[in-house]
Amino acid sequence: MSLKMDFLSSTMLLNQGLMARPSYPVSLSSSGSVSVLGFSLPSPRTTCIRNHGIGIIRASVAVEQQTQKTRVALIRIGTRGSPLALAQAYETRDKLMAKHAELAEEGAIEIVIIKTTGDKILTQPLADIGGKGLFTKEIDEALLNSDIDIAVHSMKDVPTYLPEKTILPCNLPREDVRDAFISLSAASLAELPAGSIIGTASLRRKSQILHRFPSLKVEENFRGNVQTRLRKLSEGVVQATLLALAGLKRLNMTENVTSILPIDEMLPAVAQGAIGIACRSDDDKMENYIASLNHEETRLAVACERAFLLTLDGSCRTPIAGYASKDEDGNCIFRGLVASPDGFRVIETSRKGPYTYEDMVNMGKDAGKELLSQAGPGFFDS
Repeated sequence: MSLKMDFLSSTMLLNQGLMARPSYPVSLSSSGSVSVLGFSLPSPRTTCIRNHGIGIIRASVAVEQQTQKTRVALIRIGTRGSPLALAQAYETRDKLMAKHAELAEEGAIEIVIIKTTGDKILTQPLADIGGKGLFTKEIDEALLNSDIDIAVHSMKDVPTYLPEKTILPCNLPREDVRDAFISLSAASLAELPAGSIIGTASLRRKSQILHRFPSLKVEENFRGNVQTRLRKLSEGVVQATLLALAGLKRLNMTENVTSILPIDEMLPAVAQGAIGIACRSDDDKMENYIASLNHEETRLAVACERAFLLTLDGSCRTPIAGYASKDEDGNCIFRGLVASPDGFRVIETSRKGPYTYEDMVNMGKDAGKELLSQAGPGFFDS
């Protein structure tokens, strides 16, 4: 079957509700009873919960009998409610259960779904909403208020500062950082006819696309979860879109990929493909739990990239890309980029040095300072 037919078939099944998707309604296996903001619902082995506009939905471990005593969860994991965010929360849960026997017991881990500002405002481009922490603020507040014990974030959504009294001691192993090109009419960006519209809410992607293909057009207000964007593509709203390959892999949706963009053609977002887990700074027990999952190579790469971003003081209004990786000799290779939103100006730099925390953070900072100098006054004010 052709790629186009595979895509159309999966999209039709998705829209008809015949294809599994980790969205609302959320379906939980025998790890869950259901409570919705104080409502306790005895449930069978599989329970379905729906979001009716309530900010927090709690999905804990199901009880077999209504009379069975409910167990207090040892860890409450806070997450957004998108299919991708839930996949990342479940990945975290599974790793904790595999690492710590007491967490593998029934009822030990609870998933708490929290709606963030970025989830609530879907009619505007992210750059127009402004501010930082659009997808993390409410989760951080729940953490500080002890409504949850740990928070699972996509690291590219995490501001360069952490809220006071929180720490982020863990990054899970990084997924593929590249972007995927998805289209029903072309095999690559180069094959799209002049005037074709590409849907992406990312100014980073927009600027790099227009720099290489100025004859193309970009629809910036192309927001929603992965499934929503694929549906818009199938409906002909746009002729192509770019999505993070990491998310498609975590959702087991790589059959929709038309081609994968090389890093040389599309430098990824800072911390793309990385998951971060935070806890309160005074909670040693949670810190020890999540630190046991940390992947040090990923943590150092993310630290390098975020140091670069911090130096540039990047926001959703500034196209910034950065990627740190380990070469065959064990050294860190860092590449950074800033651009004008229209793609007219793209300024790049690179660094190479030891793969150690201090050296990599310094590389990121130094690269950021260089690009600030090259960009000149006013470049980041637009």
